[in-house]
Amino acid sequence: MYARTLPLLLWLHGILGQTIPHRGPHPSTPDVEGDLLFLLDSSGSVSYYEFSRVKEFIADLLRPFTFGPHDVQTSIIHISTNPTMEFPFDRYLSSGAVQHAIRGTQQVMGDTNTGKALTFAKEKLFTGEAGARADVPKVLVWVTDGFSTDDVSRPMQLLKDLGVTVFIVSTGHGNYLELSAAASQPPEKHLHFVDVDDLSIIIKELRDSITDVIQAKRLRATEISSSSFRLMWPKLLTRDTGYYILEYAPTGEPRRKVTKQLTGDHTTILVGSLAPQTTYEVALIPESNERYIPPQTTRVTTLEEIVSPVRILISESKPHSVRVSWSPTPESVASYQILYGPLPSNSVKLVVVEGSQNNTILENLAANTTYLVTVTAIYKSGKERALSAKACTQEENSKVKHLRFEDVGPSTLKASWDPAGGDVLGYRVRCRRQAGPSNLLSVSPQIHSVLLSNLTAGSTNKVCVKPVYKNIPGKGLCRMVRMQPASPVRGYQHRLSA
Repeated sequence: MYARTLPLLLWLHGILGQTIPHRGPHPSTPDVEGDLLFLLDSSGSVSYYEFSRVKEFIADLLRPFTFGPHDVQTSIIHISTNPTMEFPFDRYLSSGAVQHAIRGTQQVMGDTNTGKALTFAKEKLFTGEAGARADVPKVLVWVTDGFSTDDVSRPMQLLKDLGVTVFIVSTGHGNYLELSAAASQPPEKHLHFVDVDDLSIIIKELRDSITDVIQAKRLRATEISSSSFRLMWPKLLTRDTGYYILEYAPTGEPRRKVTKQLTGDHTTILVGSLAPQTTYEVALIPESNERYIPPQTTRVTTLEEIVSPVRILISESKPHSVRVSWSPTPESVASYQILYGPLPSNSVKLVVVEGSQNNTILENLAANTTYLVTVTAIYKSGKERALSAKACTQEENSKVKHLRFEDVGPSTLKASWDPAGGDVLGYRVRCRRQAGPSNLLSVSPQIHSVLLSNLTAGSTNKVCVKPVYKNIPGKGLCRMVRMQPASPVRGYQHRLSA
């Protein structure tokens, strides 16, 4: 519930109150095996108090796990100007030693170079020299205040390409779109937004999710989609000691069974070309040359086929609004969520429309600004699909142009101007006289000229016209007007000077 597509709603934690952390005995978490790496923001952007609370959170999260070469191993990398390793995976192999090491971890300070730390994790930590194991699941937990001085997208993708499952815990106001892209999918399971004082709220949910990943001692399915899933199992054989027979078929349809033979060094396989919303019975049969190993079985249900949205159209762009349209709109969609925010700002807003609606107008936008718009289809089954596009608002034409003057009498001028763009509420005309009092006139948006009277012959006067808007300041235009003394032959005249 903490990483739905509604990050703004997470601020309700402050309203709902704080949960008092449970200090009683923790149940153990047996039959798990994996390398668990924490990416800890140790830079100067984190206060000492926040750093201490995050350490307490990590210690509580790890408390039930059993540590050892055939169980869980853990390590910590500090995010700073240059990344540093607090301890390797294979140094502390008991729960007490791990708890003591976490309590003794000290903040490094420096810059928040998260990208460097991720690259360091790929090249140094998830290797044999740091105690990582080649045949167990790997998990990265990144605890961040939402700020990084370098790019994280590419090094994070390289880690995920290696099979690392990424969980992100944001204790600040991080960019939801960027963090959801960095976390493993789906984001509602792998991304958490929570205040640093409320970290205890997510401990059980996060621990359960991690446990699902590192239960490597059984056959299990991950990366489930509408047409595929990945199978993973513990290392039961080697290439020299045997092979596997993999069988899978839709429940109740044995005639559609597919059989594959895999070499003994396999521990994972991607199964594709499957039917959506279908439950498959899966059996992995180890054929060993040395001993009998019982078959492992599981049941996997593929997801609903998702077909919307497949296209986003941005139209009717104005200084403060754009229309967002999408297609198609199948009946299986309950609603659409439109998440949008200016680039590169972290602020986002959310609009929710009915599933039968295929467009909406985003209003109260900033002029001449690029927005990232993400349309997410929320299916009646609970599944989601998102698609993003960029939208650019037009430049605000909020300036008066072509201020002109026309003689009406020896001491009177007519000031005229072209209308300003946008929703003008009116105009303010100010005349600063060289001789005599200044005056200010307010006119309706339909009026584009006024009479300026009682101007002294030979005086220089400043005339300014400014449009008035509801939410933004208008830009005025000013001109200097010099009145000439009346001539017996030529009558009266004036001269303009910018």
